[in-house]
Amino acid sequence: MNKAISAVPRKAPMALTEALVARTMRVVADAGPTPGMVYMTDADYARFRDEILASAPPGPLKLFAYGSLLWKPAGEVRGGERAVARGWHRSFCFTVQRFRGTLEQPGLMMALDRGGQCQGMVFEIAEPVAENLEALLRREMTILPAVNVPRWLQVSTEGGASRALGFVVDPANPRYAGKLDKPAVAATLARAVGHWGSGAQYLFETIRHLDACGIRDRNLWQLQELVAQEIGRAHGAI
Repeated sequence: MNKAISAVPRKAPMALTEALVARTMRVVADAGPTPGMVYMTDADYARFRDEILASAPPGPLKLFAYGSLLWKPAGEVRGGERAVARGWHRSFCFTVQRFRGTLEQPGLMMALDRGGQCQGMVFEIAEPVAENLEALLRREMTILPAVNVPRWLQVSTEGGASRALGFVVDPANPRYAGKLDKPAVAATLARAVGHWGSGAQYLFETIRHLDACGIRDRNLWQLQELVAQEIGRAHGAI
């Protein structure tokens, strides 16, 4: 098992606290569509939805959740089972100039990137499936070409192997940030904030909800310690 994402006993509380996260939060007006970007249309969402449904394996449509979909799902899902997607790992690997960042201070968002393995949760997309799937796509994808793209992943649970829909990064996309080192990621997450909230909040909530599922991602745990230090430097220690 890849040590970076293996479940390990908690030895100490999170260094990144709600109080520190609050230091990063402020009211940011939504500046609207980013200039120069091509935004998806209703027809684009319908096309992606129909392609996914046409390629779906038999049975309930499954979703692999590894980040914000654990704590802020789009559409209605049901159930929930721990699962591992091999060949992919969580990574803050693409830039955003909206939502959790701005043109002046772009943020970073998380996707699945190649290599390693990722523990997450598998849910079933509830009926009406087409409607809930489209809600998911509208949440995860806004700009063409998409940087966070839907893909059928092979996942393993206690019940066996199956295919589940996950969102993976397109490394050819201009918004792909590549494999950044943890200090660089931490510096961005500690400072970037948009109308959805801050990067630090995103990290904090992801770790908290992974923990509730019995999942510890060692890379994220190390990252939250660095983000806490960065917030202390950037916003003043508490």
